[in-house]
Amino acid sequence: QARRYLAEHSPPKAVRAVLEGKPPYDKAPYDKALWKGLAEMGFLGVAIPEEFGGAGAGHLELCVIAEEMGRALAPVPFSSTIYLAAEAIMLAGSAEQKAKWLPKIASGEAIGTLALFEGVGNPSHKAIKVSASQSALSGTKTPVADGAIADFAIVAARTGSTGRETDIGLFVVDLNGEGVTRKALANLDQAHGQAVITFDRAKAEPLGAANEGWSILTRVLDRAAVLMAFEQVGGADRALEMGRDYALDRIAFGRQIGSFQAVKHILADMYVSATLARSNCYYGAWALSTDAAELPEAAATARISATQAFQHCSKNNIQVHGGMGFTWEFDCHLYYRRANVLALSLGSLSYWENQLIDRLRFKNAS
Repeated sequence: QARRYLAEHSPPKAVRAVLEGKPPYDKAPYDKALWKGLAEMGFLGVAIPEEFGGAGAGHLELCVIAEEMGRALAPVPFSSTIYLAAEAIMLAGSAEQKAKWLPKIASGEAIGTLALFEGVGNPSHKAIKVSASQSALSGTKTPVADGAIADFAIVAARTGSTGRETDIGLFVVDLNGEGVTRKALANLDQAHGQAVITFDRAKAEPLGAANEGWSILTRVLDRAAVLMAFEQVGGADRALEMGRDYALDRIAFGRQIGSFQAVKHILADMYVSATLARSNCYYGAWALSTDAAELPEAAATARISATQAFQHCSKNNIQVHGGMGFTWEFDCHLYYRRANVLALSLGSLSYWENQLIDRLRFKNAS
C-alpha cells in the first residue's frame, strides 16, 4: 500500500521539483501535499500509540514505511520528525509533552527535528557548546536536518562543566518562538534540507532528567539508525532496479549491455551489497521492535551495511547507465545525492564502525 501510494504521489518529477526549487517549492522546500497525504494514510503515526493519535502499529511496521520512503526519495521531513523528534519524545517525554506533540506529529500538523551537531564532526558530548541556563538556550546548531521548516526541535545543550556525559541535557524548543533565528544551508540534496539555528536566550523545556540527556540521545540515535538504514536499503534496491532495467533495455553492438560480463559483475556486486544490508536491517528491526538488549550492536551493524549498500548501488547505477547516467535528465543522480546525504545524517560511517567495535568489546568484556 505504501509503495503504491508513494509511486503515485512521489514520482521522480516531484523530487526534481523540490530539488530545483520550482513553484510552489521555492517557498516551502518540501512537498506539503505529500506530507498531508502521509498523515491521512496513517504513515506518520504508525509507531505512535493510539492514545496520542497514532496508529499504534509499532516499529516493525515503521521499518516497512521507512524502506518505501527511501525507494521513492520522498521529499518530506520524515526522518527528522519521525525517527528523531518523535522517538525522543516517546522515550523521554513527560505525559504533558507526549500529549502536546505526538498528536500533532501523527496528524502532520507539526514538523520536528533534532539539533545535535555544532559544525563538522561526529556525535560527541564534548562537542556540545550550546548552553542551558534557567530553561533558556544560547548558542548555534549546524547543520540541523530540516531545521528551516521544523516547528520544534529537540536540542542537546550543556548544563554542567565537569566534562562528563551527565553534563548534557535535552530540551524541547519552539522554533517559531522568540530568541530563535534560522538560515537554510546550501545542500547536496535540497529535498533533504539543512539549516543553521541560533538560539539567543530561547525558551526551552527540559526533556527527561537533566543528567540523562546524552544517555537518552544515544538510545534515540540507535533507534533512528535502524529506521534510516531501512530508508537506505529502499534506495539501494531502487538504484539496483534502475541499473538492471537499463542494462536489459540498452542495446550496444547488437546486444543488450546486460549480456556483457563487466556489466553483469557490477549488477551482481550491487545485488550482494543490497542483500547483505537487508539481512542486517532485519536483525535491527527485530531488536528495535522487541527492545532487545542487542539493539546497540544491531543498530550499528544495520547502519554500516545500509550506508555502504546505498552508496555502492547509487554510484554503480550511474556506471551502468554510462555517459547518460551523469546527465541531469536521468534520475541516477537523485539517488546518488540522497545516498551521500544520508551517509552523514547521524554521524559518519567511521563513527558507526567505531561504535560497533566499542559495543562488541564491551559486550565481550562483560
